[in-house]
Amino acid sequence: MQEAVSGLDGGSLILLSKCLQSSNRGKHCTFWLWPSSDLNQVFGLLLLYLSTDNGLVESLQSCPATNPSMLNVHLVPHTHDDVGWLKTVDQYYYGGEDLLMSDLKHAGVQYILDSVIDQLQKDPARRFIYVETAFFYRWWRQQSQSTQRIVAQLVNEGRLEFINGGWCMSDEATTHYSAVIDQMTLGLRFLNDTFGECGRPRVAWHIDPFGHAREHASIFAQMGYDGFFFGRLDYQDKARRMKTKEMEMLWRASESLTPPLADLFTGVLPNGYNPPEGFCWDQSCDDAPIRDDPDLEDYNVDEIVQKFLNASYRQAAFYKTNHIIMTMGSDFQYENANLWYKNMDKLIKYVNALQAKGSKVNVLYSTPSCYLQELNLANLTWPLKTDDFFPYADDAHDFWTGYFTSRPALKLYERLSNSRLQTCNQLEVLGGPKSKSGPFGEGDSDTMSKAMGVAQHHDAVSGTEKQHVAYDYARRLATGWAHCEVQKHKLPFILHFSMNVYNPLGRTVSWPVRLPVNGSVYSVTDANGRAVDSQVGNVFISLKCTCYIYDMKSSCLLPLLSVRWFHCLSPHRNESFQKNEVMCVFVLFGNYRYNASAGNNKESRQTSGAYIFRPNSSDPFVINKTAETQIVTVSSTVQEVTQRFSPWVSQVVRLYEGHRELELEWTVGPVPVADGLGKEVITRLDTDIKSSDYFYTDSNGREVLERRKDYRPTWELKQTEPVAGNYYPINSRAYIKDDKHQLTVVTDRSQGASSLYNGSLEIMLHRRLLYDDFRGVGEPLSEPGEFSDGLVARGRLLLTLSPPDTAADVHRPLAQGMVLQPLLSFQDGTPSANTKLEFSGLQTSLPPAVHLLTLSQWDKDTALIRLEHQYQAKESKTHSQPVTVNLQKLFSTLEVLGASEMSLGANQWKEDMNRLQWNTEKTSKPLPLSAKDPSPWEVTLNPMEIRTLLLRVRQL
Repeated sequence: MQEAVSGLDGGSLILLSKCLQSSNRGKHCTFWLWPSSDLNQVFGLLLLYLSTDNGLVESLQSCPATNPSMLNVHLVPHTHDDVGWLKTVDQYYYGGEDLLMSDLKHAGVQYILDSVIDQLQKDPARRFIYVETAFFYRWWRQQSQSTQRIVAQLVNEGRLEFINGGWCMSDEATTHYSAVIDQMTLGLRFLNDTFGECGRPRVAWHIDPFGHAREHASIFAQMGYDGFFFGRLDYQDKARRMKTKEMEMLWRASESLTPPLADLFTGVLPNGYNPPEGFCWDQSCDDAPIRDDPDLEDYNVDEIVQKFLNASYRQAAFYKTNHIIMTMGSDFQYENANLWYKNMDKLIKYVNALQAKGSKVNVLYSTPSCYLQELNLANLTWPLKTDDFFPYADDAHDFWTGYFTSRPALKLYERLSNSRLQTCNQLEVLGGPKSKSGPFGEGDSDTMSKAMGVAQHHDAVSGTEKQHVAYDYARRLATGWAHCEVQKHKLPFILHFSMNVYNPLGRTVSWPVRLPVNGSVYSVTDANGRAVDSQVGNVFISLKCTCYIYDMKSSCLLPLLSVRWFHCLSPHRNESFQKNEVMCVFVLFGNYRYNASAGNNKESRQTSGAYIFRPNSSDPFVINKTAETQIVTVSSTVQEVTQRFSPWVSQVVRLYEGHRELELEWTVGPVPVADGLGKEVITRLDTDIKSSDYFYTDSNGREVLERRKDYRPTWELKQTEPVAGNYYPINSRAYIKDDKHQLTVVTDRSQGASSLYNGSLEIMLHRRLLYDDFRGVGEPLSEPGEFSDGLVARGRLLLTLSPPDTAADVHRPLAQGMVLQPLLSFQDGTPSANTKLEFSGLQTSLPPAVHLLTLSQWDKDTALIRLEHQYQAKESKTHSQPVTVNLQKLFSTLEVLGASEMSLGANQWKEDMNRLQWNTEKTSKPLPLSAKDPSPWEVTLNPMEIRTLLLRVRQL
């Protein structure tokens, strides 16, 4: 360790430089302390740092001084840069124009960063925060070494601070937790590798997503964040919180993790993410600049200062401390940062000058982390939040619940891409160097990682972007798929072919396989030449693969070929159709539609659009009361019924031999709109389950939350939209239950769902609309089709029926299997004689409660692994218990030489995590004590716990 104190520019600055070195990492932070700094305090902090064992960089604070006897107004200069929305990612970065765009057509992120860095150098008091690492990564790589040194210095000084730090600011309703963790890790690792500890974000910042998920808060807490700020919440909830001064709270984001593991301080920003009215000084704004020449006829300093004081006191009335935060920026602002900083400099100068005359307002440049630090020092007791912030409405008839389903094809493609990425990552680790010998060379998974990172953006997978931007997201994902291919996989429209099936799950799965073929007679054998039960019907051949650990065991016609083979074993018949539990309760499948509001009724002009769901009636229209049954297939492998409800709506009800779940394969589209009405198509499952207005939805695919019709746990709801106001996002499953039965629906993508009637569960499948909903996208959601006038979407729902106390043992693994689906690959003919026909990456299957969430190459000799307990506390009598995994007995191709635990975001060591602690007015129900690791090589997982480890490995 080395410390240095030196002068700069005649001693006007004091530089404190710290370099921390250890056997496996280094840290470097530089702090510039200006003449106004209290030197006694500076050296006191230095001594405090020297006296600590771990040398935390936080010991030296870089936050500006505040005044404890005044109202401190923290000005936070920022820009909100969507990673695609009205323009593509590339267009937003370069500032490319599109004649169809409006105010933001010139927006260019490269100019924003250029201008901000220039202005920060002109005054050491100035601050700026930046969020979207996808943009910063691109800009950073284009800079000269001298510019990079300047930026690194600004980061070390705390004047340029990274907030959030993920590849994007992800959506919270339509994203799966595994993809969220991946995109956060991607951004955080770049910042960590580039700037070290000083570049590590301390605050999560989701100022634009349209509702907020509890699982996101849990993820942020486990990543080591101290706090979380957002801008949007329901207008009724906000009004209540303003009255009771509950705009800031402690969010307890898990019912299973022992507090404070998933506790996160959360604040609602007062103006969304915009400045107070009258104080926007960007080139895109119309507010008057500060004219401070007293000889001018339109001198306005006194007027603006008084207006600012009034705004500050109004805002302070809704918050508990003598600190308030003001977001000084908005969408793609600061292309000309001089406009902002010159006016904010004057504002700070003239407002603070009034302190000499008795004013009690102190204005300063600040950051969210500095503001959060002041709130923590206040040592107050904060209200507790345990539910989530869905659904979000900004007015009585304006519920942002349509985007839960918008662009269903893109939502499915993103989900399948996530599965492909996990498979790609796993094979790069398990296969060693040869596994990276694909068509694009080393690091073939990187392109897919970045494409998936962008796809998590709150105007990407959400479906709220313009059509040409949606095409761009899909193109990026397609490029990622190509980069992850080791060999070209051909479709099996040939007489003789071999099939390889790869199972990315760490447990055995039984997976039905359906392949398009052009013949009627096929024989299927496994790798050992044994016959596999199969059935040819129409243009598909159906068989069942029992798939083991990584390279599942699979086959078709001839023994298989691949470096990693699995073969399908002939299934053992152990359950008949008549005995399946799904038939034990009355279930009526119905396809319906809501006609979309055109904004022409007397209550409101709000229309349905990409964001907003607003039907023009509370009762859906039956598409067809009687479905035409076209095909009934009964074979040894599958029983299915094809139902045609209309020329544009059909479904196949399918039950595979030996499976307890019923599959509904739906096809919707092109949705007709010739009658002048947009339509939102749902499937509804009506049962005799006595659900009593309660239903349950998952949060980003993980923990489940209880929902209740026309009810919010946090405030007394005044329901104004009986349908849209009861819709919630589901990412993998939803269910209804009573004392005897639980009906669970597992989805293949994120969708919107509700229970509007006792015993009923409905899921929105597709939307086609004729009007924009006035939330900025500027075009109706009416996706074109490749061969028709509208998009045809297809998907699958899996239905299970179980007693409530055992239902989780069924739907948890089923949902994971839907997210991480087996990967099929094909080739002509027979394999060579030396081909290895079976391969397993694990020595044995993982315990049923354990999910292998992440396995990816980190560096040359290290791999990142995340092991997850996939059950909630008290969810399963069998599996809601601690479970232990031995790392040295995990892999078949890798020898684990060492293991170090990291934060969930993999950007700091677990032992170094030191989060702020908060007081809350309520206590939670006590949870069982967490089980500990029995040895250094054994990892114990408690319910809902994720352990992130960096493994030092050697290929066997």
